[in-house]
Amino acid sequence: MILCCGEALIDMLPRDTTLGEKGFAPYAGGAIFNTAIALGRLGIPTAFFTGIADDMMGEILLETLKASNVDYSPCAITPRPSTIAFVKLVNGQATYAFYDEGTAGRMITTADLPDLGDDCEALHFGAISLIPSPCGETYEALLDREAASRVISLDPNIRPGFIKDKPSHMARIKRMAGKSDIVKFSDEDLDWFGLQGDHDALAAHWLNHGAKLVVITKGAEGASGYTKDRKVTVPSERVTVVDTVGAGDTFDAGILASLKMDNLLTKRQVASLDEQALRNALTLGAKAAAVTVSRAGANPPWAREIGL
Repeated sequence: MILCCGEALIDMLPRDTTLGEKGFAPYAGGAIFNTAIALGRLGIPTAFFTGIADDMMGEILLETLKASNVDYSPCAITPRPSTIAFVKLVNGQATYAFYDEGTAGRMITTADLPDLGDDCEALHFGAISLIPSPCGETYEALLDREAASRVISLDPNIRPGFIKDKPSHMARIKRMAGKSDIVKFSDEDLDWFGLQGDHDALAAHWLNHGAKLVVITKGAEGASGYTKDRKVTVPSERVTVVDTVGAGDTFDAGILASLKMDNLLTKRQVASLDEQALRNALTLGAKAAAVTVSRAGANPPWAREIGL
């Protein structure tokens, strides 16, 4: 089982009403939530941990998880409100107005951390849930607790507009990356860190920092995966892009799903992937992400849609 740990929120996406007026419609979302949904749809045993509100928006989140075969029993259900993000789309690119003060997801603490059984092989972290307090500290504490015995996957998924204290957030990501087995960056993420050099040099930096597999996605230019012994690059799938919401989250799911299906989701095996296993992981990530960008919103593919 893979446990995805991070934000679940309601995206208010722009929609036209039947009267032709501009409006918004609620959709379940959040980067780590999207990865959990994508994994569940790919047939991977998946669970999800965050704080979920016991309101009508929380019900949407739980129903969406259930519909995609994701176990939400690790979640802390609380009377606090749900996180809401109003989304503006320009040429398929999303910008957000974010409402998160005092919400169920933001206010989880270490007292809410789930106990994990032997069936949990990996944990996935990242995105905006690592920024605020107290949830940022809570997720980092969970990673620290489990890093010695389970595969840790991290996607920083940097959103500069949400980060008020860049040095503090950068320090957290570096600490967590140093204890992670798999770290995925977009080229925009790397720009935010201000590191100089080509992607090969930047991947080497993070491998030297502690990661066993570094993946760098480059949008339409594809993605590269690096271990201490090799580099593999795969092209992106050519599709008509509707929007990019959830693309990177789905890519994360493809990597983890491939490793799980190939029985490689252990710390030792992730550290010694051969070329074919790495290519399989990147290819499934690219294939799954291509379906997501070909339709509106974060709507990852089911296994049958990509031939699994």
